Amino acid sequence: MKYSEIKDLSNEEIVTRIQEEKAGLTKLKFAHAVSAIENPTRINKARKDIARFNTELTQRKAAKAVSESNS
Repeated sequence: MKYSEIKDLSNEEIVTRIQEEKAGLTKLKFAHAVSAIENPTRINKARKDIARFNTELTQRKAAKAVSESNS
């Protein structure tokens, strides 16, 4: 998922997507441990997507904290 698409999501949607991606990553890792998956780069893509979601969520929380401290 592109970062520009992530910016359009709400905080609740981001949290939901993080949970879904983590569950999918766990399944991918398990499938890869049992037998090699066809495209192992999907694991890296899933990890990077989770990191993108977490980064956006952290930035939003930081921006909110700054705006509240200025008020």
